[in-house]
Amino acid sequence: MSSEAAAAASRRSDATRAAILEAARERFAADGYERATIRAIAKDAGIDPSMVMRYYGNKEGLFIAASEIDLRLPELGAAPGRDVGAVLVSHFLDRWEDDEVLTAMLRVGVTNTAGAERMRQVFRSQLLPVAAGVCPVPEEVPRRAALAGSQILGMALARYVLRIPPAVDMTKDEVIAWLAPTIQRYLTAEKP
Repeated sequence: MSSEAAAAASRRSDATRAAILEAARERFAADGYERATIRAIAKDAGIDPSMVMRYYGNKEGLFIAASEIDLRLPELGAAPGRDVGAVLVSHFLDRWEDDEVLTAMLRVGVTNTAGAERMRQVFRSQLLPVAAGVCPVPEEVPRRAALAGSQILGMALARYVLRIPPAVDMTKDEVIAWLAPTIQRYLTAEKP
């Protein structure tokens, strides 16, 4: 195979993978992990189901690839210490409102073992380091990050998944005003 033919095949392969992942994200978001099927995802992507299996092995492998999440957390060292809670809550609200994958992950995370493990991986790799950067008591970083995560995920569940009217009806500024002091305390206060 010529290098030109190999490059064309690689581009087709990349395009196929991208189509599969886009279809999988949409299907997992709409149907959840349990009801989403390889056949439905392949149909949405306009390919044969065997191609999904070729690239991702099985539904769990596809889910892991489709649920790759970069929270793009802000660098908190640049924020004044008193603003850490507000910066994080504002960032998460922006992310939830702009990224349906996060909502899908939350739905799947509460109903499926693979989804829950994926959420734990995101917590370990992305939220723990941020908490470590601002927490005054290093041995409490995991606990404090878990507390902060519980507040943020709780609001996300109420606002974006369950769509509880008072949570949905609050403005972004109101949510920040209520949650930021709690997140701030969890991450930066001295030991209680």
